Amino acid sequence: MTDLEPLARAIERATGQPFKLRRHLNVGGGCINRAVVLSSADSSYFVKLNSAERLSMFEAEAAGLEALGQAAAIRVPTPICCGTTDAQAYLVMTHCDLSGRLDPARAGEGLAQLHRNTATGYGWHRDNTIGSTPQHNHWAPDWVSFWRDHRLGFQLERAVQNGHGRDLGAAGERLLLGLSALIGHHPPASLLHGDLWGGNIGALPDGEPVLFDPAVYYGDRETDLAMTELFGGFGSGFHAAYRAAWPLPPEFATRKVLYNLYHVLNHLNLFGGGYRAQAQRMIDQLLAEIR
Repeated sequence: MTDLEPLARAIERATGQPFKLRRHLNVGGGCINRAVVLSSADSSYFVKLNSAERLSMFEAEAAGLEALGQAAAIRVPTPICCGTTDAQAYLVMTHCDLSGRLDPARAGEGLAQLHRNTATGYGWHRDNTIGSTPQHNHWAPDWVSFWRDHRLGFQLERAVQNGHGRDLGAAGERLLLGLSALIGHHPPASLLHGDLWGGNIGALPDGEPVLFDPAVYYGDRETDLAMTELFGGFGSGFHAAYRAAWPLPPEFATRKVLYNLYHVLNHLNLFGGGYRAQAQRMIDQLLAEIR
């Protein structure tokens, strides 16, 4: 591990308080980043580390955490500072003790409250990343064009460029042409976590939910709900609490396939493997809906 004292000094500058590093603990940072918990006698911070050229990724993540925190709907770590030192980028945030067992009802209610925060258009004031993939958030006045141009179309183009098959691209193009019929509504532009799988939610010792690793933008709330079903981990209590706070329309059953296709294509572009067959099955299922 690189010398940690420059990180301790960055924390002091950001907080205006002394921070004497007593101990550090290397922890999991996912498949993209390294991570360490830095502790003094009376405070601890969670620090993400990556190469210096990834600073903009951390800056966007910090901005996303700030936006989610300002909504005051569900707990997120508070970003403290980000920058570069020793040829590496860092993001410092408050350390949350995620040793608790998630209260699914609080999580569902909190997410519904988060989604009540809306904007007048779809997108965000800056681009960010979904995993390590660029995620473009240019504002759009209508949801169909945003999803076509900045989400699904972008991933389909990358899939073809990455050699995952022209057949997949051709079927995807047909899907894009039928997007209006599949989406079929003009949803509120809700504040979204953007990457809401089970690995990005935890709980404090009292069960209070904590969200982290966001890919924030304003869009259809159903995209967040769809991803909670993609890899599992949220449970029936979570979904019941969300629907009690803000019911979902019957058409969600079709739209969630469309919205999860974005994440499956992203996994295809990042990891390859069996995600191609899964993406093709999802496209075929959606095309059958509009024939």
